[in-house]
Amino acid sequence: MAKKYAIIGLGNFGFYVSKTLFEEGHDVVAVDIKEESIEKIRPYCSQAILGDATQKDMIKSLGLEEMDAVIVSMGGNANAATLITLYLKEIGVKKIVVKATNEDHGKILGKVGATDIIYPEKDMAIKVARSLSTPDVLDYIPMSGDYIIAEIAPLEFFVNKSLAELQLRTKYNINVIAIKELVPENFILVPPASFVIKHSDILVVIGRKEDIEKIKKLSEKSK
Repeated sequence: MAKKYAIIGLGNFGFYVSKTLFEEGHDVVAVDIKEESIEKIRPYCSQAILGDATQKDMIKSLGLEEMDAVIVSMGGNANAATLITLYLKEIGVKKIVVKATNEDHGKILGKVGATDIIYPEKDMAIKVARSLSTPDVLDYIPMSGDYIIAEIAPLEFFVNKSLAELQLRTKYNINVIAIKELVPENFILVPPASFVIKHSDILVVIGRKEDIEKIKKLSEKSK
């Protein structure tokens, strides 16, 4: 189901957020003070608006309170991001996603109304570091407590065995909640116990971070 989003600030981050949401079929309004940025984003949004979003009248004229979410990405201009966040909160925007310049800026954004705060460089740095330290874990989503949802490449001793044979829950305290088949492309939610793992499969698992990291150590021993 298509949703409505607004992107305020069209640097690299804002541009790619707008482009991705638009290509996924959503209604996207893009706003920036620079004409060149507006021209660049025009093919990748539903509506491109040239204007200064730090002006409250400008914000109020856009009907942003009807959006499913508004994403604010003002580069290194912390003052502008904070002011825009405050205005969005005042007009009743329910979900305000803001790119912070640093931790202190993030705290301020939270106090003036941001519902979600993003630290792109920090988040990417952590992701890269974890991909290096745990190469068999392709990606993961942190959850409450120590639990994560992770995508893991099949270890050598997984291949040609069924999930029932592997007994991942009993032996390693992880649950396979889905399988991504790459050849051919297919997604299997809650695969049956009889499913046989192939080299080209990706396992989507849930478990404690420490248990998923144990899988990596087992992989290293098998090499």
